[in-house]
Amino acid sequence: MSMCKTPAELEKMRRSGLAVQRVLRQVAAGAVPGATTWDLETLADAAIRGEGAQSAFRGYRGYPCVLCASVNDEIVHGIPSRKKLLREGDVVSLDCGVLLDGYYGDSALTVPVGDPARVPGPVRRLLAATQAALDAGIASARVGNYLGDISFAVQKKAEEEGFSVVREFVGHGIGTHLHEEPQVPNYGQPGAGRRLREGMVLCIEPMVNQGSPQVRLLEDGWTAVTSDGACSAHFEHTVAITRDGPWVLTRA
Repeated sequence: MSMCKTPAELEKMRRSGLAVQRVLRQVAAGAVPGATTWDLETLADAAIRGEGAQSAFRGYRGYPCVLCASVNDEIVHGIPSRKKLLREGDVVSLDCGVLLDGYYGDSALTVPVGDPARVPGPVRRLLAATQAALDAGIASARVGNYLGDISFAVQKKAEEEGFSVVREFVGHGIGTHLHEEPQVPNYGQPGAGRRLREGMVLCIEPMVNQGSPQVRLLEDGWTAVTSDGACSAHFEHTVAITRDGPWVLTRA
């Protein structure tokens, strides 16, 4: 597979990206007190079908659902459950991917459940810092820069705000496969790694913890949680590197 996409391929990936963005918008609206994460899974499944797309996640390496719904101290890959009830003041990370016309789109965001004012102040700052870290990474996704420039920008912003970046999970290339080369860590040194070229498409996805960066895996074999029980946030966009700068394919 080619790491650099043609303009025609990028247009197809833009359609996939907008589809997953619309799916996540519907799911986020359903993240209300009293809902279960399975309710969000149901919303996502119906929204994906409504887009005429297929789920990128269900069946991938054995994952059972179309959505990852990770609550509070769950970092990533939280499996939706009828028993997992959302409560006022929780935060939930929603990660979803679709396959449309042979190309993948992948995006994530973390949202408050209910009244944002009921979310503790430090957790609200965590969400804002993680979004800012993603924006910093995207701004560095330019022709002639290096992968390390993206990684460094993400890490620098998160740590400046007093938070820590998860190192066990990384961003990735994307195209006709959900995960392609190269990997995109959320930590690193400027000027390091692969040089960025026009047509590359990367999923940049900071996972940022309120406390320790350490991770542990639950018995389900998927759900990763913070080792100290502190909250975590996750934001992700699919980004094309163009001669005119970064093109966020999953942003309306």
